Amino acid sequence: MRHSEEIEEFADRLRQLGVPLVLVPDFGNLRRDFREMPEHKRLTSQDYKKQVPELVLRHFDRIRKADVCFVFNRNGYLGVNTTLEVGFAHGRDMVIYALERESPAENGGEICREVLFTDIVSTPEELVERLKLTYEKGKQKKGKKKR
Repeated sequence: MRHSEEIEEFADRLRQLGVPLVLVPDFGNLRRDFREMPEHKRLTSQDYKKQVPELVLRHFDRIRKADVCFVFNRNGYLGVNTTLEVGFAHGRDMVIYALERESPAENGGEICREVLFTDIVSTPEELVERLKLTYEKGKQKKGKKKR
C-alpha cells in the first residue's frame, strides 16, 4: 500500500507500452496517508481490520485472473500481505517478477521470498520485454502439447 502512487505510474506506463490488461492492487477507498502507514499502525483501526479479509480475497482474485505476477517491492520491501500473495502466485505456478532484490535479513528480508522470483526487472520497458519472452515460451509449449 505504501507505494500505491508509484504502482499506478508503473501500471500506466505498461499500458502506454501496449500491455493489454494490467491489474493493480485494489486498496478500496483508503486515504493516501492511511495507506502509507505501516501495517501494524493501520491495524489499530477497527474499520480497517474489518476490511482486510475482503482486500486480501480481492487481491487473490486478481492473481487468479493474471498470467504473470509483478511485485512492486521498492527498496526490497515486502509486507506480510504481499508475501502471502507471492506464495499464492507461486502455488498457481505463475511467473513472478519483482522490481528489486529482497532486503537483507537484518532489514527484515526473507530469503524464502526471493527464491520465488523468476527474475528482477526494474522498469516497465524491461518488464514488457520479459512478458514478450514469456508469451512466446507459452505459445511454444502449447504447440508441443498438440503433437
